[in-house]
Amino acid sequence: MSVVSDLLAAVAGLPRPVLVLVVGALVLGECTLGIGFFVPGESGLLIASAAVTDVGFFLTLSSCVAVFAALGDNIGFFLGRRYGWRMRESAAVRKLGQRHWDRAGAQLRRYGVGAVFVARFLPVVRTLTPTAAGACGLGYGRFLLASLLGASSWSVLHVTLGWVAGASAKYIEHILGGAGWTALGVLLLCGGGVWLWRRRSGGRVRPAAEEDPGTGEEPREPVGGADRWTWTDRAA
Repeated sequence: MSVVSDLLAAVAGLPRPVLVLVVGALVLGECTLGIGFFVPGESGLLIASAAVTDVGFFLTLSSCVAVFAALGDNIGFFLGRRYGWRMRESAAVRKLGQRHWDRAGAQLRRYGVGAVFVARFLPVVRTLTPTAAGACGLGYGRFLLASLLGASSWSVLHVTLGWVAGASAKYIEHILGGAGWTALGVLLLCGGGVWLWRRRSGGRVRPAAEEDPGTGEEPREPVGGADRWTWTDRAA
């Protein structure tokens, strides 16, 4: 057996209730402000989904993951409702990046409740958007609907990708065999080495005239401080 087979066999060998709870905890952690930066929920979900072998477990895993993801959104929402724009200066937001908080707020201002749904598919921003939604006073009913729809769609998409990837890996392994995997690994290493070399070489020869004469910081639209706003401001 190869590394791929060993990994998939180890994951598939776990009791399914344990697998669902572990993945759910990872997803909840990633979606909860404060610990989302440290938890690989999306990666864990894709790996666990490779163990899916039937429609029944697909539906079970997708549903449970959606519930855990929506629960994480709700925790963030009520933190934002409780502490308001002070959350922007919190250690958790600073760790994730205040520019992402500003981006989440700008999307909420521009697209309304639809931003809650779309943010589910954007790394980092999905952790901050629920809190920003609570801070700006978005109605809980509309937030909950968008959160459930986004979490369900995101869950089904990633469980499907993991399931297909697991089945594909097994098929490719059967076709290639051990020697084929070795050759593929060598090709990937060579390609990665060439890419890194070209990237570093390009960085050294970049003309000074092309450098940004400004501060180099990404412009952002503040959603805290003097430019803070509420949902009633948007409606007006």
